[in-house]
Amino acid sequence: MIVGRSVEGRPIEAYVRGKRGRPTILIFGGFHGDEPKSVFLSRRLIELLDTDPSTAPSVRWVVLPVVNPDGYERRKRCNANQVDINRNFPTKNWARTSRRSRMFGGTEPVSEPETDTVIKAVKRYRPILIVTVHSIDGYRHCNNYDGPGRAVAAAMSRINGYPVTCSIGYGTPGSFGTWAGIERNIPTITLELPSHHSPKRCWEDNCPALLACVEVL
Repeated sequence: MIVGRSVEGRPIEAYVRGKRGRPTILIFGGFHGDEPKSVFLSRRLIELLDTDPSTAPSVRWVVLPVVNPDGYERRKRCNANQVDINRNFPTKNWARTSRRSRMFGGTEPVSEPETDTVIKAVKRYRPILIVTVHSIDGYRHCNNYDGPGRAVAAAMSRINGYPVTCSIGYGTPGSFGTWAGIERNIPTITLELPSHHSPKRCWEDNCPALLACVEVL
């Protein structure tokens, strides 16, 4: 279903799999348009849930595979307004930065329709766990957690072999992880895929890691 639209009017879709009333795991891909592996993995998860509905039957999965469709269309980090969606959330540490920065967080929090769509999705589906899928270079891939997500990150690490960390190594004012995990106390994992691995390998390493989340909830 369409749950929002981008700056340029492209649909932002949510795929709901599993029965209503069960605990919800919310998955986001494509926050950054230049991280296509995150979209690939999210779409493969949808395919798995479609072909095998018995996958993790105790939960409901809600997957938004492309949060930033305008950026994804161009393979650019930011949206059509040149705003980094992952710096545009209404956190206590949001700060206005230079428009020339690739991490420009907008003129004010929630200035972008993509950000508003993500916030509404969290409020609508009330997840017990959120996983946002990204990718990163420099061998910095990790299971980054915000809020009470350490146990989930550790369970994923035992399978995908990525380090567990509560910090990505640099400041992230206005980030989704801060908004959802730290300020709303929802276990939130930022799954940083290694950019040097193929999409296929990222999926093979992380499909069982995502399914392992269910076991610790």
